[in-house]
Amino acid sequence: MTTLSSHAPGTRPSRLTRPLYAYAALGEFVLLYPLYALLFDETGLSVAQISSLFVIWSLSSVLVSVPAGAWADVVPRRHLLAAAPLLAACAFTLWLLWPGYWTFALGFVLWGAGGALASGAREALVYTELARRGASDRYARVMGVTRALDVIAVGAATLLAIPVMAHGGYAAVGAASVAACVLCALAALALPEHRAAAGGSASADASATAGGSEVGEDPSGYLDALRGGLAEARSSRPVRGAIVLVVAVTGFWEALDEYVPLLAAESGVPTATVPVAVLVVWVFVPVGGLLAGPASRLPVRALAVLVGLAAPAIAVGALLAGPVGWVLIGAGFGVCQMAGVVADARLQDRITGSSRATVTSLAGLGTDALTTSSYLLYAGVFAVTGHDLAFALFAAPYLVAALVLGRGGRGARPAS
Repeated sequence: MTTLSSHAPGTRPSRLTRPLYAYAALGEFVLLYPLYALLFDETGLSVAQISSLFVIWSLSSVLVSVPAGAWADVVPRRHLLAAAPLLAACAFTLWLLWPGYWTFALGFVLWGAGGALASGAREALVYTELARRGASDRYARVMGVTRALDVIAVGAATLLAIPVMAHGGYAAVGAASVAACVLCALAALALPEHRAAAGGSASADASATAGGSEVGEDPSGYLDALRGGLAEARSSRPVRGAIVLVVAVTGFWEALDEYVPLLAAESGVPTATVPVAVLVVWVFVPVGGLLAGPASRLPVRALAVLVGLAAPAIAVGALLAGPVGWVLIGAGFGVCQMAGVVADARLQDRITGSSRATVTSLAGLGTDALTTSSYLLYAGVFAVTGHDLAFALFAAPYLVAALVLGRGGRGARPAS
């Protein structure tokens, strides 16, 4: 088990949160996000080729996530967090300099691998640093703000991409995206990181410099970290249950989110107005992240009721469409975002071994796998029912998640 020091005198959570929030905002402030599919299309790729690129992207992230999580348990996590956006910057540079199917594919491999490097590492670093400060109870609030900034940055980048594209084309959009990634990497290097060496004590923490990192770097212990994380996930029922809850609460709504524009179009919303419907839905998502802190202090059954209410809100919203429908879907998504952060906090509280990032990456792997498989399943259901009914049916798993959460938390309060 990694030994954390007790509250470290003279340390302030702001030394963690300022670079963390900058990392979250800059990492998603990528003006190329709403335009790369158009770049692929203008390069001459078919729909089948573009779809295959998305599969490559997803598979690269799935395959690398757990090995990267184990790596984050033996080397400085902030270094991996810095490498992640730089890999994305390399991908964007390749796309703009040498557009073509194979460079797009290579770019997605790099981008997916970069996302995997951050999967588990960010959560593990934040929880460990807060625990060192005696403030692990603030984890849900800090990560809720972080997730909210992720979403807000995507929206801001999407709005700014319109005038930048109009004045400078893909070159300007790409340069701005690469610049954001580089600044994101610098923010990662500013993160504090204090972790006792494997098998050591927390005494090393006390000697860390203000901007330095006393982290046990032992790449030879990679297999031990990987085995330790897998063993804890397999043998600890609380950890295993928390992983399943993170996957169940997060995976389905993140898959449904991709179909909101298509749902709006099918319901009769004019193409020019579809972004407005999407914006109405997405306004609620960062709000859900910001409410994660207060929600983490609710009794578990109260949280289960909220998750249970998200299912009919999403389903009814999909069937109603119109302004009321978009608000209901947005409210449901906001609750799911909130519950996902709280579920992650519960997972972090239940991890007792030294392979925190490895265990966390298992939840990321499960979420990615569920989201990817949901795309395929949704396509099959849509072919029979259309978007409205398919959307409503895919909200049903949240009723099951609410029942499991409620049964597992009788008389308990969420740990965060």
